[in-house]
Amino acid sequence: MKLAEDSSSLAEHKLLVLYILNKIGKPINQKALLELISSITELNYFYFQQFLLDLIENKYVISYKQDDELLYNITPEGKRAIELTADMIPGILKLQVDNNLKENLDTIEDKFSISSDYTPIAENNFNVKCKIIENNNTLFEVQTYAGSKEQAKSIVDNWNNRATEIYPKILELLTSENND
Repeated sequence: MKLAEDSSSLAEHKLLVLYILNKIGKPINQKALLELISSITELNYFYFQQFLLDLIENKYVISYKQDDELLYNITPEGKRAIELTADMIPGILKLQVDNNLKENLDTIEDKFSISSDYTPIAENNFNVKCKIIENNNTLFEVQTYAGSKEQAKSIVDNWNNRATEIYPKILELLTSENND
């Protein structure tokens, strides 16, 4: 996108953000929303961020924090605005959104439903947090200590790649009777 774009093109991109939020119909985090929009149109992060802030300022979009994650959702005012102005979005773009949204949203939700990160406590001490999120609710979360950056990275990588194997094992251990 060029800096010198006309105002109708800028309005079109804001409407596209509203259109996608309206189609999703549930709260979504910024990363997932940006990935969805980027899969449909070439919109760089800085423009996306400015459009999102403008939409929040005008009360078309609401943002709130849940489980340490910032989520975005369309407001009733945003829904009314998109109903009145959806015809400003080119038909081919709406068709592309409609066709690709379900597939891309499922992929993005899968990608973001398992998360992990580590934060330094001291030079060789790290706090590692691993989560499974389903429908914007934390289904499972565990925090642990790592004695080195390499160990923290290993835990994060292992969780990201094998959470679907690890979680049932932990759940089984937590719910099993002690038969000793």
